[in-house]
Amino acid sequence: MSAGVSHLECRRLTYVYDAAGRAVPALQDITFGVAASEFVCVVGRSGCGKTTLLNILAGFLAPTRGEVLIGGKAVAGKGLDRGVVFQDFAQLFPWRTAQRNVEFGLEMKGVPRAERVETARGFLRLVGLEAFAGAYPHELSGGMQQRAAIARALAYNPSVLLMDEPFAALDALTRDEMQRFLVDVWRETRKTVVYVTHNVAEAVRAEVKVPLPRPRDPLSVEFVEAQRRVLDFLR
Repeated sequence: MSAGVSHLECRRLTYVYDAAGRAVPALQDITFGVAASEFVCVVGRSGCGKTTLLNILAGFLAPTRGEVLIGGKAVAGKGLDRGVVFQDFAQLFPWRTAQRNVEFGLEMKGVPRAERVETARGFLRLVGLEAFAGAYPHELSGGMQQRAAIARALAYNPSVLLMDEPFAALDALTRDEMQRFLVDVWRETRKTVVYVTHNVAEAVRAEVKVPLPRPRDPLSVEFVEAQRRVLDFLR
């Protein structure tokens, strides 16, 4: 539970799905809060319900019981108050350039063309893709596509950014670079972030309550000890 007033709240979330006529609980009475501008990682074993939780927060699934609130208001279904980034590179529209992909949410909000062009350029600059504004997704590397997806999710100014293992499909070196990049973007934008991962090192690097200065060195003794504490918790 986050300290102080929660910007995002989950109250007794329960989700039960049907498997061959048998009710199977994926989530059971999940309650937690995330403060404004806080970066929270949801870490756990495969199949423990992490993605189900994120899909409920995003509005892609309706909970069997319980509710989600943002800014004290109950939410139901999808909405532009939440930005979502997945691990799948195909999340970008292949027929749109990086610039036009980033403009998409702004179009949905009815932002005038000149303003959305300028805003999209600013976010492409933030993620280091200004020189690739005219490139199509297939012309970008995996890491660059994920940067564009993050820029698109941020551009229309959602209240909460939801991320579902966004770097899992990347090679180890690119993933390490992207993890550092994401922390830098979060510092710049101070968005409220809920980040799903099964990677304990990724969770420690992102935001675990441990007394480590930033930037965090994944090879340091202190970092490894923090991973060990998280693993002990999950066992």
